[in-house]
Amino acid sequence: MAAAVLRVEALHAYYGESHVLHGVDCHVESGEVVTLLGRNGAGRTTTMKAVLGLVRRTGSVRINGLETIGLPSHRIAALGVGYCPEERGIYASLSTEENLRLPPQVAAGGMSEEEIYAMFPNLKERRASRGTNLSGGEQQMLALARILRTGARLLLLDEISEGLAPVIVQALARTIGRLRERGYTIVMSEQNFRFAAPLADRFYIMERGRIVAGFGAGELPERMPLLHQYLGV
Repeated sequence: MAAAVLRVEALHAYYGESHVLHGVDCHVESGEVVTLLGRNGAGRTTTMKAVLGLVRRTGSVRINGLETIGLPSHRIAALGVGYCPEERGIYASLSTEENLRLPPQVAAGGMSEEEIYAMFPNLKERRASRGTNLSGGEQQMLALARILRTGARLLLLDEISEGLAPVIVQALARTIGRLRERGYTIVMSEQNFRFAAPLADRFYIMERGRIVAGFGAGELPERMPLLHQYLGV
């Protein structure tokens, strides 16, 4: 098998006594955008947390060929992994600028503040505003911008389009496209198929903690019945 930036095999994950993931297998090649599709509770967020070691897990998670299943989360992040959680996790009492200056460096090549503001003009306009005063879309942009500051090249983005106005979703889609052009490797967890469809190179459909299908973007037309079955699209 070719080396992948991320290769997950026989991954099981648990919340306490609850067995949530049941043998997940997937891989992500360098520079790809891969989307995990599924309804609420399918296991998409748990898969991302399991990759980072944020939940109890067994199996194999290799990042750039290195087995990480026994590593703590901070060691995994230091391999160049950035996680943008669904809840965004920005510091509400700090300004946009202060939020951008806080993230630790995990690898060389993190974006400068100037590059961030060029990519997210809204944040430049609101750089002195506290996180709590930002709109939902601006908070999402800030959450994404923070991980770009760290130097991470493998980005795990959890439901970044959820609950946002269409104009903001379109702006985020353009941002994902630009990051892809710059060689970032991106895993997105999405319910919004229409947001993910034009962006992803490959898709995995999840249901009840398992991968039930995986296919490339070129197969989308013939896979629409399957997407309708599992997503209602």
